[in-house]
Amino acid sequence: MQTKKLLKMIEAVLNERKGQNITVIDVQGKTSVTDYMMVVTSTSERHAKALCNYVLEKTKENSFTPLGVEGDQGSDWVLLDLGDVILHIFTAQAREFYQLEKLWSIERSKEQSV
Repeated sequence: MQTKKLLKMIEAVLNERKGQNITVIDVQGKTSVTDYMMVVTSTSERHAKALCNYVLEKTKENSFTPLGVEGDQGSDWVLLDLGDVILHIFTAQAREFYQLEKLWSIERSKEQSV
């Protein structure tokens, strides 16, 4: 599945299931782990797990096998690894605490580059 199509499919599921503040971060060239990170806020830990399950269902319907899921049992941060896209589902408190968008938006200066 093409990455852009995967991103749109995930975003559609999250919007349909009331995910809040959906953000896509392009991390190409910043890490070799993935191309995009998607961050979404859930209303509760139960909602986070449900959002993860809905995305899993939709990706499997489209013959896409996720690489892994972390933190889906009563967690305020659920991570779904879809290869080219890593989905982070946070409760509002966890998202504020970890601030992934801020972490990945920091540009390396020439002095820091190796």
